[in-house]
Parts: sequence; structure tokens; C-alpha cells
Amino acid sequence: MRGKRCFIGLTIILAFFAAVASRAEDQPQAAAPSAAAKEAAPPPSVTIIGAREAHGVLGRDVRSPTDEDMGHIVDVIVDRTGTVRAAVIDFGGFLGVGSRKIVVDWNALHFGRVTDKSDSITLALTKAQVAAAPEYQEDKPIVVLGAAGSLQPLDDH
Repeated sequence: MRGKRCFIGLTIILAFFAAVASRAEDQPQAAAPSAAAKEAAPPPSVTIIGAREAHGVLGRDVRSPTDEDMGHIVDVIVDRTGTVRAAVIDFGGFLGVGSRKIVVDWNALHFGRVTDKSDSITLALTKAQVAAAPEYQEDKPIVVLGAAGSLQPLDDH
């Protein structure tokens, strides 16, 4: 009789584990990470620009087409899409005294001779045109001096 009770007890235990296993199969399982998720992110794209092909512009001297000193670039203005719209030039003065910042249209700048830091950028405006431009002030509407010499506000779109 003792063997019969062991057999019944063992059967009950096995039935219990079978029920637990059955319930576990019915429960939603956490999704296993896909093979794509396990892979590392792809490497970033890389572009190589030759040393003589591109140069920074901040601090670069700006000259007129007649080789007049027009100051130097102190900032670049971009719109909300990241498009370069204009450059801020520190113009006039002597040794930083009496100078003022003016904004010129990016298309008025010519970069043909900028093979090293000592080369200047050419601005397609005269010194008199730049002197007539209003001063740039942060957090105020920006007036951009165009290559044709007209003053027009930068679109606020």
C-alpha cells in the first residue's frame, strides 16, 4: 500500500508541475532581442577633405576687391535649417578700438585664395558700402549687407 501512495503522490506532483508548465506557456513571453538589435550600430560616415581643399573662416582677414582692409570674420550666421546665410565682420577701428560688427551676405564673400591662414577672404563690397551698414546687435533683427550693396532684413522663416 505504501508503494501505491507513493505512486499517487508522485502522480500529483507531476500533474502539478505539468499545470505550472502549461500556464507558463500561455503567458506572453518577453520578446527576445532580434539579431539586428544585437548587432553593433553601423560606423559613422567619414569624409576626408584634403588639407588644401577647406579652411576655417573665423578670425580670417577680409579684404575688398581693391585690397582694402575690411576687418575679420568673427562669427557665421546660419538659419534654422543649418544653411549658412551670413558672416559677422569686425569692421573699422584701430587695434579693436572703435570697431563695430556688421553682417554681410555669405554670397558676397569669395574664398578663392584661402590656401593657408595668412590668405584673406575677398568681400565683393567697397569700404564705403560696409561703413554705411548698421551695426550688428545680438537678439535684434539682423540687417544683412548684400553683394549688390542694398540693405535688406534677413527673412525670419
